[in-house]
Amino acid sequence: MTTTDETMRAALYDRFGGPEVLYVGRVPRPEPRAGEALVRVRAVSVNGGEAFVRSGRYSVLTGRGFPRRVGLDLAGEVAALGAGATGLAVGDRVWGVLGRTSGFGSAAEYVAVPADRLGRVPDGLDLVPAAALPVGTTALTALRDKARLRPGESLLVRGAAGGVGHVAVQLGRALGAEVTGLARAANLDFVRELGAHHAVDHRAVRPPELGHFDVVLDTVGTELATYRRLLNPGGRMVTVALDHRRPAATLGAIAASAVHGHARVRFFSGDPRRPLLDDLARHVTEGTLRPMVDTVFPLTEIVAAHRALADGGVRGKYVVRVDS
Repeated sequence: MTTTDETMRAALYDRFGGPEVLYVGRVPRPEPRAGEALVRVRAVSVNGGEAFVRSGRYSVLTGRGFPRRVGLDLAGEVAALGAGATGLAVGDRVWGVLGRTSGFGSAAEYVAVPADRLGRVPDGLDLVPAAALPVGTTALTALRDKARLRPGESLLVRGAAGGVGHVAVQLGRALGAEVTGLARAANLDFVRELGAHHAVDHRAVRPPELGHFDVVLDTVGTELATYRRLLNPGGRMVTVALDHRRPAATLGAIAASAVHGHARVRFFSGDPRRPLLDDLARHVTEGTLRPMVDTVFPLTEIVAAHRALADGGVRGKYVVRVDS
């Protein structure tokens, strides 16, 4: 029989549905395999991708096995190292994002992660707000590597107050762009505080009225053709979201982008490893990036955390504190 010491608390669900299907249960505590680090998780953030998988709309791709786990990113401390795991030591404060093949599962007291998917949390940054930033590697890759944003260029960020968007606004400013952020009216002051030169209510202004931009970063996934028409000659658009109301159309656009390398709309999903996490940490250390936490929920309120994200209007990130 499994003892309590061999198990841990984790956020789970046994059927597809809304936030209400989530609960906190006990699962076996993992052991790090070769090349892995066992992390004592202190906090995770809530991400939109978890909700889409939890809904069951993509079960043809994700399968239908239960129970399932949630949690994509994490901040915590290294509790143990598997054979051959390098670059970290027990006790290191780390953050990271589970890989594409790992699925979800960081909303738990412990998680085993390939060591090269973890970076050190910057000194002086508490682990709870730190959990708001690892998915910010998506924004860094989108702007610096995919769009190759240059100083003096104009940048439009859709969903500027959200998890990826609030990092993109800060990084766009740090990279020398003139940043316009689209958000709800209630969040416009917040977007300006992040460093946006212009903050616009997306419900009050139609896209053609926004003008034209060198780079558009989309974190929403809808109206991609409309926003592509806002690009200047030579402009680039990167989207990190899917229109989950029209999956067939979106997947078709992704396929077209992959086949036609010259496509002006570029799709990608983040898969960060240590060098990228270290780049993110440097921005924090230099003061050009800070985590913005809307609300911290205990793990026992995982339903409330996911419901808050579903309701919309987040400023930065909802963070779930895993330790007691």
